[in-house]
Amino acid sequence: MNTKLTLLDTNSSEFFKILPLDWQQTIVPFWNDYMSTAKIYIFKENNTIIAGGIVFSTCPPDMKSHSEEAQKWFNNGYFYIGFLYVVESHRNKKLGSQWIDALKKSMPDQSFWLVIEDEGLGTFYEKHQFKMEKIIQSGDTTEWLYAFKPEA
Repeated sequence: MNTKLTLLDTNSSEFFKILPLDWQQTIVPFWNDYMSTAKIYIFKENNTIIAGGIVFSTCPPDMKSHSEEAQKWFNNGYFYIGFLYVVESHRNKKLGSQWIDALKKSMPDQSFWLVIEDEGLGTFYEKHQFKMEKIIQSGDTTEWLYAFKPEA
């Protein structure tokens, strides 16, 4: 298995097709607006994408309702991690951890932030030195904002 983090600089639809349908509906219609300020990083096995995520340097479509909050993080030099996904047949192989670790290694001085809707995922990110910064309540939806800042 190739767990070398690779920048997917062509054919973004190759990554999008592994995402759940509701995630595809959140990013695909807007991708042309983001492709110049976001990068897709993937893992492949036998030339097939098995995991990946998008690193945004501007407010992603899934954070538009919290754009003011998002802008604070971007203004402080943080990049947003979104759409981190591992295909079901490759889960429980630590690919999510390897992806986070490889991303941090490829950008050792970069700070990152993200938002989760499943509180249980917080443990995963905390294991990778992300710190829960705040809870965002929007109607019936609760989200947890996590941030990572490399040690100086």
